[in-house]
Amino acid sequence: MMINLGDEVKDTITGLKGIAIARHTYLQGCDRISVQQPVNKSGEVPEAMTFDEPQLKIVTFAKIKRTAPKKNPGGPEKYRDRGRLDG
Repeated sequence: MMINLGDEVKDTITGLKGIAIARHTYLQGCDRISVQQPVNKSGEVPEAMTFDEPQLKIVTFAKIKRTAPKKNPGGPEKYRDRGRLDG
């Protein structure tokens, strides 16, 4: 079953639970999912961990709803490279 961003997942090996926040697809066909744990008791945000997708199980579908991106989410293009210039 394919994991969608925003699903709550659990790693079957370590038991780590969190929200799927990023999908990484590699050239050789390996899909990995970055998982963000909730803020801990001391108020610190744990570092996101990345796992092979088949190693994860879905705990709750769409625990976090994805929002549509803003029309113009970017900022000023102060540092443009030549590869992005038109013409």
